Amino acid sequence: MPPVVFISYSHDTEEHKDWVLQIATRLRSNGIDVILDRWNLKLGSDLASFMERGLSKSTRIICICSENYVNKANDGKGGAGYEKRIISSEYINDQNTNWVIPIIRNNSSGKKVPTFLSGSIYINFEDPLQYEKNYEELLRDILDEPVIPIPPIGKNPFQTVKEFSQQRFIPAYEKYVSPATFGAVTFDYSNNNGKYTIGQGELMFEINFSKASNTSIHLYNDPPSIRTISRINDCLEIAEIIDARNYDTSSRARTIQLNQLALLQNKNGFFAAIKILSIKDDTRSDENDEVQFEYYIQTNGSPNFTQIR
Repeated sequence: MPPVVFISYSHDTEEHKDWVLQIATRLRSNGIDVILDRWNLKLGSDLASFMERGLSKSTRIICICSENYVNKANDGKGGAGYEKRIISSEYINDQNTNWVIPIIRNNSSGKKVPTFLSGSIYINFEDPLQYEKNYEELLRDILDEPVIPIPPIGKNPFQTVKEFSQQRFIPAYEKYVSPATFGAVTFDYSNNNGKYTIGQGELMFEINFSKASNTSIHLYNDPPSIRTISRINDCLEIAEIIDARNYDTSSRARTIQLNQLALLQNKNGFFAAIKILSIKDDTRSDENDEVQFEYYIQTNGSPNFTQIR
């Protein structure tokens, strides 16, 4: 059964109502049963009964916290005030603290959420450039499909003397992994055969480096998780990449210069971009080999990175 989501909002303007309708439509197309007044409330229907039934049967509640909605909820006025009373009662009865997802939209005031939702984590949809990123976060949360799943708990290494003696507290593989979908890494590429892994699961990328100089480094598509690599010459920042599919992927190896960008596509079709921030070479007076880079994995499958600005 798909999750059922009730959308609570105030009818501020036609533009605001249309924005709510658009996100509701998209959520339904992505496997979520959305209850929305514009679909489910008919002429002559009892508004209070509609709210009570919709809220009671919902898996989650989305509150579109415009400035007008927040004021009405706090003052107990209109539908927002009535829904607040029902939701607050459910909070008290079930202590279901993640039942409501506040979304910030058309709210320039200091009060981003109603008082009864104070302390709740919200998603801010004010910046249109962040829309796709925020929508994916919302969708994954409702569908319980986190970008970074909780890893399984391993065995206690101290249970037996034999296991303790064999335990490696920083296993070679784990030392060269950053499971997050974005971040910055400093890596001695003379170790682990020059390989460093970012992401995990279907979002895993094994980055394979080798020495070139202290101003450039070689990058390969040899690891089994990598489908293609490419070098970017027309952008300086990851957030400037409009379409990752436009770059040449014909070579097994690419030489990436200091401050240059590179793109990787993994076997699952996802894209990751990296920017080389610094390079050290122990044959050119540096104490050790080292590459520092920042990265971003596009978790929604899009080749467009501009929404990460």
